[in-house]
Amino acid sequence: MKGNSQFLFAGRKEHSRRGESETIELPAPQRVNRTPSSSKLKLRSTIRFKKMGRIFLQHIGGSRLFTCGNCNIALTNKAELLSTRFTGATGRAFLFNRVVNLQYSDVQDREMLTGRHMVRDVSCKYCNSKLGWIYEFATKDDQRYKEGRVILERALVHEVEGMDEPVVNDS
Repeated sequence: MKGNSQFLFAGRKEHSRRGESETIELPAPQRVNRTPSSSKLKLRSTIRFKKMGRIFLQHIGGSRLFTCGNCNIALTNKAELLSTRFTGATGRAFLFNRVVNLQYSDVQDREMLTGRHMVRDVSCKYCNSKLGWIYEFATKDDQRYKEGRVILERALVHEVEGMDEPVVNDS
């Protein structure tokens, strides 16, 4: 017995739910063969998901803020700055303890000036522009202080005035 043949036809299905919409597209008609030796049906389709909704941003506060160089979303403040003696692809870079409003890439193994590190690239949550990287793991013991810390490249961020936080006297 020769394999069974099935046909898929081009089509488009749109489905909307509260807060998101989904578009599923199939390519032009194609023939998909199912043979007795292969129990799995091979399908070729293109699926695109388009989500709508709000991006939730955080604000860390402080009197001096570092913002995204592209869209000016607040990322961190001067109190979280640990070191200014780092170098990135665009020149000077800063090491921060805590940064908000970031998206993270997949983990990558990189050889840097100070040794091999496992890092993730970080980008702005609002406009997706690349800002620096975060250290996930350092192979050398003297570099372990970087783990979980974020590098922001000076050329990709702006330093702006924030708001002074009021001092409360409990006397």
